[in-house]
Amino acid sequence: MPQIFVLQEHNASHHHYDLRLEIDGVLKSFALPKTPPTKSGIKRLAIQTEDHTLKYADFEGEIPQGQYGAGTVTIWDKGELVVEDFRKNEKILFELSGNKMQGRYALIKTKFGGQKKNRNWLLFKRK
Repeated sequence: MPQIFVLQEHNASHHHYDLRLEIDGVLKSFALPKTPPTKSGIKRLAIQTEDHTLKYADFEGEIPQGQYGAGTVTIWDKGELVVEDFRKNEKILFELSGNKMQGRYALIKTKFGGQKKNRNWLLFKRK
């Protein structure tokens, strides 16, 4: 059975997108400061954030001022996810079937900022 992915546009203190991938019963989450890549050849920074529960995949609405992530959240894209390779803290290779995000993608952990607290990954569409 395919898993799900969701991309939420988040108008918070800094506009960004939240990529969430269903892996091991949770939504592995990454903040993207720029629009997600829909074509090959575009690389985007993806900052790993805390995992979310699966029910969060349907969330759209307002996070009240004073709470973490305060601002408006809308679903930018959603669909099926097939994980091809998952190596924790190294790489995630996957295929997306959404309205905007379709095809094979990769998340590769970077070495920027040192290894201990580094949460930086690169997201790109594979050929």
